[in-house]
Amino acid sequence: MGVEGCTKCIKYLLFVFNFVFWLAGGIILGVALWLRHDSQTTTILGSALENQSAPSSFYVGIYILIAVGSVMMVVGFVGCYGAIQESQCLLGTFFTCLVILFACEVAAGIWGFTHREKIATEVKQFYDNAKNDIDSPNKSIADKAKAVVRTFHETLKCCEKEKGTSMDSSDVCSKDMTAARTEDFNCHNKIDELFSGKLYLIGIAAIVVAVIMIFEMILSMVLCCGIRNSSVY
Repeated sequence: MGVEGCTKCIKYLLFVFNFVFWLAGGIILGVALWLRHDSQTTTILGSALENQSAPSSFYVGIYILIAVGSVMMVVGFVGCYGAIQESQCLLGTFFTCLVILFACEVAAGIWGFTHREKIATEVKQFYDNAKNDIDSPNKSIADKAKAVVRTFHETLKCCEKEKGTSMDSSDVCSKDMTAARTEDFNCHNKIDELFSGKLYLIGIAAIVVAVIMIFEMILSMVLCCGIRNSSVY
């Protein structure tokens, strides 16, 4: 016997929320893949010095998002099917998965909050190391460092010059900035803008998903109780 009255409304409401949850999972997965293959971050984080690779902390958060988005799509489908079929087993499984997902999201949020400045700091330190290596007596190290610095300058549209060093040479800056010798294109500021903007986008997505998950946990519990009561009678 199917549920009736208010419980039936909750059933379809839960289905709608699960469908939105499934869509949110797809959006998060898409955003994560976009961030992973974004031309600016990929170019910068794909750089390497003689004995040092670009920091990968940013990609850790992206891979977490990819995993969460994929799991959300699967869990959302289970929730939709469980709500329509009025299956206590599927709804119980769905609720358990939601709790686990919510705990993982909180953990990821804490990780992101504590590492929000570390990511940009690591990238800036990598850039500074490349600048220092430009004047290395070892030509191989100097050439590779110059290539990394130029990559930063061209990707972020910044240009820092230091008189009396190889950084004063025009070949480490993009052509459109070579003429602007008196302007200050601070690369550290550009790095902060690049990563803080993307972390801000991730934070908004996490908050929206967390709100949806809380509503779904409440609705799934109410629906389970309604199904149990209707089966008794």
